[in-house]
Amino acid sequence: MGILNYFKPVSTWLPEKVRLFLKENNSEKYNLIDVRTPEEYEQGHLPGARLIPLGELADRLSELDPRKTTVVY
Repeated sequence: MGILNYFKPVSTWLPEKVRLFLKENNSEKYNLIDVRTPEEYEQGHLPGARLIPLGELADRLSELDPRKTTVVY
């Protein structure tokens, strides 16, 4: 399965739209991925976010559920 199977093209969401999406949806229904460095993640991240640095993302796709909406920041 390739990387495109995990992501559906969407327009860029403003922070307000992301906040509303996270508030209105159970965390079991989406993948929330922080692609920053471990140091940036440790300084602060969204509750429930999983750290997968951008350089590792292609190798770690099997950790994501492709049936769920994926929010990446």
